[in-house]
Amino acid sequence: MTKDDRRLRPVDLARLAGVSTQQIRNYEEAGVLPPAARTASGYRVFGEAHRRALLAYRTMLRGYGPVTATRIMRTLHGGDTPAALALVDAAHAALHEERVSLRAASEALELLAARPPAPLPRSDGGLRIGEVAALLGVRTSALRVWEAAGLLTPARERGTGYRLYDPTDVRDARLVHTLRRSHYLFDQIRPVLEGLRREGSTEALRAALAARGEALTARTRGMIAGAGALRGYLDACEGDGV
Repeated sequence: MTKDDRRLRPVDLARLAGVSTQQIRNYEEAGVLPPAARTASGYRVFGEAHRRALLAYRTMLRGYGPVTATRIMRTLHGGDTPAALALVDAAHAALHEERVSLRAASEALELLAARPPAPLPRSDGGLRIGEVAALLGVRTSALRVWEAAGLLTPARERGTGYRLYDPTDVRDARLVHTLRRSHYLFDQIRPVLEGLRREGSTEALRAALAARGEALTARTRGMIAGAGALRGYLDACEGDGV
C-alpha cells in the first residue's frame, strides 16, 4: 500500500491537527474535508487527500479565519475551483481596504493633531447640533448617538437647553466621524478621545493605530501561508486527478 492509498481513522487526523475526533467529523460535514468513504458498518475512512485538506485548512485559519476558510474549502470540494479562488481574492481585497482605512485614520490624526480648532462661524460660543451635522456631513441623530455613548460632551445653552459645540467639541466630532468610517468601535474611540483631551495628546490614537497595523501585518503573513498551503493542496488534487 502506498502512502496515498493508506487509510486513516478519524483519531489519526484528530491527533495530526490537535482537535477532537468530533471536530474531524464536523469538518467533513461542513465540507472542509472531501467526503469520506464508509465501511460496511458505516465508519468513516479517510485517506491522504483528507490529511492534505486538513493541513491546508488549519494553515489557512490564521489569515482567513474560520468562516472564510470554511467557505473556500467547501466551495472547492463542491467542484467550483474558480469560485473558491474568487473567495480568496475577496479576502485579500478586504484586507487591502482595511489597510487603506488605517492609513486614512493615521493621516486624519496627524492632520487634526497639527491643526488647532478652527474659529467657529458664531460669536455666541458654539455651534448647534444641526450646524455641526452639516459641517461633518452626518445626521444629527449620529451626533446624539455619539453623545449617548459618552464620546461627545457638548454644553447646553442656558434657557433653551440646546446643545452648543465649542471648537474642541467640533474637533472631537470630526475625529469620531473619521474613525467610525474606518470601522473603529466606540470602545476603541473612547481612549483616543480621552488622550486627545489630555493637553491635545495623540499618543492613545497612535498606539491604537500601531496595534491595528501589527494585527493586519499578522493577518497578511497568515494569508500568505494559507494561500501557499491551498496552492499545494490544489496541485496535489490535480496530480491525483481529483
